[in-house]
This record gives sequence, structure tokens and C-alpha cells, in this order.
Amino acid sequence: MAVIVLLGVLLLVVLGCVCVFRDARGDVPRWVHVMAVVTLAAGEAVSHSGKRGRRGSGDGGGGDD
Repeated sequence: MAVIVLLGVLLLVVLGCVCVFRDARGDVPRWVHVMAVVTLAAGEAVSHSGKRGRRGSGDGGGGDD
């Protein structure tokens, strides 16, 4: 069951990326533009939530040197 859910999420991610790519090229149907906007907004939300979680980790920052 978990594999089916993960495959569904992967499919949504891939389709979202395709919509973003097509929207960047222009002249697309409205639903493609809407999906691209939703995908970009979801990416920003995930990015901000990850930064919030790492802020309080206390590891001193830096990176993967």
C-alpha cells in the first residue's frame, strides 16, 4: 500500500515538473499554467518548512564541506 502511495506522489511530482517546463515555454492551456503555479507554490512551501526545521538544530551551520 505504501508503494502505491509513493508512486502516486512521484507521478504528481513528475507531472508538476512537466507543467512548469511547458508553462515556461509559453502558449499553454490554462490548466497547465494553474498546475505550474500550484507546483511552484508547493515547492516553496516545502523549501521554507525545511529551512524552519534546520534553523533550531544547533549544529553551527556550514554545509557539506
